Amino acid sequence: MTGDRTRRPQGSLRGPDQRRGQDARAAAEKAFKAVTAKPPPGPAEAAPVRPPGLPPVREQVTLRIDQDILERFREAGPGWQDRINAALRKALDP
Repeated sequence: MTGDRTRRPQGSLRGPDQRRGQDARAAAEKAFKAVTAKPPPGPAEAAPVRPPGLPPVREQVTLRIDQDILERFREAGPGWQDRINAALRKALDP
C-alpha cells in the first residue's frame, strides 16, 4: 500500500518534466528575455531615406595634395575641405 501513495494519479497536471521550481525558472527566463530583447526597428528607427538628387554620403580618406595647393584652399578660411570637394566635382563634369 505504501507504494500506491507515492504514485501520482493519472491525469495529474504535473508531468515528469515539470518538477518543482521549473515553472518559476521558466517564468524568470521569459521575463528576462522580454526586457533584454531588442525590439524590431519601428518607423522612427528605420534608416532615413534620402530624397533623390542629394549627393552621396561623404567618406573620410587620406589624400596627398601638393602643399601650395592646400595652403591656397586653407587661406580662404573655414570650409576649405568643402571647396576642395567642389573643385574636384567641377573637374569631373565635362
